[in-house]
Amino acid sequence: MKIIDVNVLKFHAVSEVVRDSEFHVHPGPRHDTVEKVLVIKCDDGTEGIAFGPMDERVILSTVKEILIGEDPFFRERIWRRLVQLQRLRRNLTEDTLCAVDVAIWDICGKKLNMPVSKILGQYRETVPAYASIMVGDDIPGGLDTPSSYAAFASKLVKQGYKAIKLHTWMPPIVPEPSVKMDLEAARKVREEVGEDITLLMDPYHFYSREEALELADGLHSLGFLWMEEPLDEHSMENYIWLQKNTKLHICGPETIEGKMYSRADWIRHNAADIGRAGVIYSGGITSVMKTVHLYEANGMSLELHGNHIASLHILGAMGIDGKFYERGMLHPLLDYETPKPWFTKIHDPLLSDGTVPVPTESGVGYSPNWDYINDNLL
Repeated sequence: MKIIDVNVLKFHAVSEVVRDSEFHVHPGPRHDTVEKVLVIKCDDGTEGIAFGPMDERVILSTVKEILIGEDPFFRERIWRRLVQLQRLRRNLTEDTLCAVDVAIWDICGKKLNMPVSKILGQYRETVPAYASIMVGDDIPGGLDTPSSYAAFASKLVKQGYKAIKLHTWMPPIVPEPSVKMDLEAARKVREEVGEDITLLMDPYHFYSREEALELADGLHSLGFLWMEEPLDEHSMENYIWLQKNTKLHICGPETIEGKMYSRADWIRHNAADIGRAGVIYSGGITSVMKTVHLYEANGMSLELHGNHIASLHILGAMGIDGKFYERGMLHPLLDYETPKPWFTKIHDPLLSDGTVPVPTESGVGYSPNWDYINDNLL
């Protein structure tokens, strides 16, 4: 089996989510947008697909030339070649690498008539999920006050969640982030949901050491399990200092470059208690699985970032050293449970016990609505 074609389909969609100047998402007015799906075709008719962010110009000008004629089961060789190109071709970003890698895994799963999780070596069929709440805002009825977080958290618990993560207020919504306001939201949520719900926080990412420590100690007193990225991750020394000085578990790094290589340094220097990685920020399934085994070898847990369908396959193969699937982003004014029109179903339905099933379809398990996509091609 050989790859014979690589293409990126762009299609029109309508969204009710907007991004602010810091790239955080919020509810917004309905507006036109463009979605993308990568399609990799093989000579036996097998096709692999991947939805999400990607640079189609790089795929068509650089990646396609490398993929044509390759056997997709040589995915390690393909991944390494693309990673080597990233040294000087900085426009070959991690999200583009992720799309290519996921589509190739999709081909392999479909050819073997297996879900990717079984190729990886499946451990479990469902994964506990946490409700990942959007960044705070100034929208009436949204997430504009600590009490708003508490009210929304109560609804999430009734929906079946056993764990919730708060993203708090960040610029440009607020001119200056506030540890006091973050802790007030944390306190209100804890009072509302009780002691049995696991709570997590992802706050402003550029607090000072003193502010990060104040926040960490406050969250520990409220029984939070962990906090991620309260400091600029380019300074590992700051995280070493924070981890030494607080009892709260610190989870990271999340957005730092370097894939498993930089995370090896964080492990060696004891910069965080719990690891963090994600397919979009780390270059796909192949990359994250290397990171999974790295943390496993060091007796540490690793949490996955984001609600990408590929994360469910990785978590299905990880076992309990990956405790949660991040489900969201969630907001009181948005409907997460209805599939986007370019899909026939959501890939991460929440079960009554607060878990999400690992996809059982062959390949990655996307459920594309090709009628919608083809009718809206650009």
